[in-house]
Amino acid sequence: MIRKVRGQKGFTLVELLVVIAIIGVLVGLLLPAVQAAREAARRMSCSNNFKQIGLAIHNYHSAFKQLPKQGTGTWRGSAGNVTNNYNRNFLSFLVPILPFTEQQALWQKISNPSLEVVPGQTMPGNVIGGMWPAMGPCPWQTRYVPWMTQVPTYRCPSDPGYSPPGTGRSNYGACIGDAIDRSRDGGVNEWGFKSNSNNNGNKQKDLTWMATRARASMRGFFWPRHDSKFRDVLDGLSNTVACGEICTSLQQREVKADFARNVAGNAWDANPSLCAAGSHIDPTRPSFYSPSANVSTGGTQMRGVRWADFRPHYTGMATILPPNSPSCQKGGGDYNESIMSAGSRHQGGAHVLMGDGAVVFMTDSVESGDQTAPPIERGSGGNPGWMGPLTAPGQKSPYGLWGALGTRAVGEIIEEQLNQ
Repeated sequence: MIRKVRGQKGFTLVELLVVIAIIGVLVGLLLPAVQAAREAARRMSCSNNFKQIGLAIHNYHSAFKQLPKQGTGTWRGSAGNVTNNYNRNFLSFLVPILPFTEQQALWQKISNPSLEVVPGQTMPGNVIGGMWPAMGPCPWQTRYVPWMTQVPTYRCPSDPGYSPPGTGRSNYGACIGDAIDRSRDGGVNEWGFKSNSNNNGNKQKDLTWMATRARASMRGFFWPRHDSKFRDVLDGLSNTVACGEICTSLQQREVKADFARNVAGNAWDANPSLCAAGSHIDPTRPSFYSPSANVSTGGTQMRGVRWADFRPHYTGMATILPPNSPSCQKGGGDYNESIMSAGSRHQGGAHVLMGDGAVVFMTDSVESGDQTAPPIERGSGGNPGWMGPLTAPGQKSPYGLWGALGTRAVGEIIEEQLNQ
């Protein structure tokens, strides 16, 4: 009997290629979805960090009957080195809330005198008694261990920035409102007096003109170097931005993560639109500053690279230009008036923390009024302002919904549902 031998079944080359092509298409379709899911998870983690900071602010207020101060610590003294023996009230609100963010051990290091230095460094010889003072030195001292410590709750997982350069970083900044005047120090000097001088005869006495100028422009949830409470937020906690998300510098001259100095002859002081657009922006790459712009991309004077420093460059933001807009500063260094914008590595906007603890994702397209309008400021000696006509004190914010959300007691009516 003759048997027929059947050939073994298998894939032909064409069929195999078709299967491989189908698998390739599926992988190509799935990879963006996986990446989007990862970013969604990072964005959720960032929002949770902000909620923890909001809870910490409320718990601090419950414990001490006031808000944590943006610009706190020890006032400047006259003995020894002023940088290493006093922090000169340069500490941000992120320092006093440490015990309320599960960072009790770090708080104990800061609040007590210490001999510890960063590995490979030595204690400066001009430290009184040979040890760091309680509440630490100034926040730019890179030998002091707490200032170099990265606090996970203060970092957005979508932001890849790391230190050094800089000290420990933060992606969350205090909202100081919709004005520019006295944004650097709230109108209070390092000795604790209402004066803009630390060196002349006026350094240790209050000046009435300074007090009135600061009160006119410091309209945000946080008034630097001043005690404040929830009762001061007359517009309502749910209608006032307490903090905003910020990008930390990657040393790439990014518009949303770095700041430019001396833009347009500092005329942006009375016209913020000159900060938002101009020759300091690269016309071929509008997400970056132009090569000729004065942008700091080294050392410790970069956006967000000092979580312990209260100045707007490091832990502050204003509701003038929308999220992810440019940031500008007068003069050099990091101790002058500025517009520091909110920003994030998330697509399309940035998180903000409302006074009631709610976290809202604010888009880049938030209604921001007339960007050419001058900011709120009280002129000195009857003059309208340093750089031209300015908006009179007590007026509603010229910067639309975004500006109105940044003021604590101007009486603007917020009709939008923010957290939908």
